[in-house]
Amino acid sequence: MTVPDRFFSLAGRRALVTGGSRGLGREMAIALAAAGADVVITGRDEGSLADAKREVEALGRTAESIAIDMGEPDGCRDAFTRCVVDFGPIDILVNNVGGRRESAQIEDQTLESWQSVIDLNLTSCFLGTQIVGKAMIERGQGGRIVNIASMNALIANRGIGGRSYEAAKAAVVQFTRAAAADWAPHGITANAVCPGLFMTDANRKWQETRPEVIETVVSNIPMGRPGEPHEIGPLIVFLAGPGASYVTGAAITIDGGYTLW
Repeated sequence: MTVPDRFFSLAGRRALVTGGSRGLGREMAIALAAAGADVVITGRDEGSLADAKREVEALGRTAESIAIDMGEPDGCRDAFTRCVVDFGPIDILVNNVGGRRESAQIEDQTLESWQSVIDLNLTSCFLGTQIVGKAMIERGQGGRIVNIASMNALIANRGIGGRSYEAAKAAVVQFTRAAAADWAPHGITANAVCPGLFMTDANRKWQETRPEVIETVVSNIPMGRPGEPHEIGPLIVFLAGPGASYVTGAAITIDGGYTLW
């Protein structure tokens, strides 16, 4: 058996990636499929979902999709339940969906806006972990949970508002640690990934509308550049695979060194 097969192959596994129709989620889904996993993805846009499915299927894997806004708790809960019932068993869960929906300052942010960001970034992560994790426990064969936080779980970004995002992502990291402790006896690992600036379509829009924000971040990255979306996939494959069997409760930063300073 080769090293890739022994430590990184996901053949025979099924992965669920929320927000998997575009951006970093899409790259994660493609990387998991390239490692041998069948994939289920969620997203809000049918066209993007169809495109992502075709990319996965082009790698010889099966792909299923659900169109849903995971920031709406009732719909989010129903979507996760459907994934378990209709597309299970789920061996790998990647709670990727999230985002900073606005840049309001703390003194100006409304309660409704705050709750919307918390639901998108934290409540969706809780519901997915709870519903899919429970199915993993009942199945009795372990599993992998990867929750996508942010470097903003560790630092407050310069020159930007919307601090509900920092609060939610910090909570994702601690929730992941707690889940890891609870479920280690069941053979379920739970880890968080804290990405820095990657040039997704969303951040390219930020570059157009608030170029000073992107420039400030890049100027403080020791590697001198933002990440490209495909660079996150290998980390997700590692955490999802047999090579990470003794890794749980970790929060791994992938930010070009931004949080070093």
